[in-house]
Amino acid sequence: MGWVSCLVLVVVVVTATMAQEQEDMVDIYCGDMNCYEVLGVNRDSSKKEISKAYRKLAGKWHPDMFRTEEEKELGEKKFMQIATAYETLREDESRTEYDYMLEHPEEMWRNYYRYYRRRVGPKVDVRLVLAVTSPDQRRAVLFAWNYYNEAIKCLAAIPKYRIQATEIAKSDGLLKKDKKADRWKSKEEVREEEENVIRGIIADKMDIKGGYAKPHWTDVLWIQMIIFPLTTYRWTAFYLSWLWRFGIRREEYGREEQLYVIRKNLGVSQGQFDQMEEEEVEDMLELELWEKDKFKVWKAEKDAEMRIKMASSGRYKQYRRYMK
Repeated sequence: MGWVSCLVLVVVVVTATMAQEQEDMVDIYCGDMNCYEVLGVNRDSSKKEISKAYRKLAGKWHPDMFRTEEEKELGEKKFMQIATAYETLREDESRTEYDYMLEHPEEMWRNYYRYYRRRVGPKVDVRLVLAVTSPDQRRAVLFAWNYYNEAIKCLAAIPKYRIQATEIAKSDGLLKKDKKADRWKSKEEVREEEENVIRGIIADKMDIKGGYAKPHWTDVLWIQMIIFPLTTYRWTAFYLSWLWRFGIRREEYGREEQLYVIRKNLGVSQGQFDQMEEEEVEDMLELELWEKDKFKVWKAEKDAEMRIKMASSGRYKQYRRYMK
């Protein structure tokens, strides 16, 4: 029977502790008072009565109604408590959650969750955000396509790329003239077709980066939200694989891994790294800048060179004199 006595003792202690916690627990919304008591109303009061009580108390306890600092401080605390009570009780959803807390004080953690969800959670329906941002996303994609087409148009006007694209088109037989098919076409239409062929070849051969890059369907916000679980899975798998291969098994970096670490050391995005000259990237690989110590030495040298260059720059000297 000894274990029965111990079990009874534990139950008594736990019950007494929970009862004490409930007695000591204050209102998480309005502090030392019930929100209804703060406004001087009851749970059956209507929205109109709650608003009327709030306006009356807010005018009475507004900090500007007091003169001394002590009175202002007391009035500010009371005014904040009144405002909190009104914010809690004026909306049906928050009032329902508050009434649930009053009726179920034993569900302390659930009540805390609902309280902080309302305080720090988003105030706008996500569906409304998507509905509003969808037109903006469509315009952004349209602008991106316009920028990309302008970039292709500019490259097609550069002799170097135009000559190369023309040679490729001729070798692939894309510029062969069919007199029968072209008989009913005007010179402008024939010229436009040739121009489209050249631009298409440039678009296929050139990998444009940055703000003029070719838009992708994954750039749309709502699509990114849909594939977010897949993106999270891929990133998690990547980092776990990296930890296993290079953290635990201590494998040697391959070329792709070396480039990845160098980019991380530089602190640049993939797009910015792709825009670097190939010779510059090869120099970084030869210097083994994926190793932290070598990268620190290289970075210090580059910073020193930049300081010397800026010190000898007349424009930088003007800027420093202007800042002084």
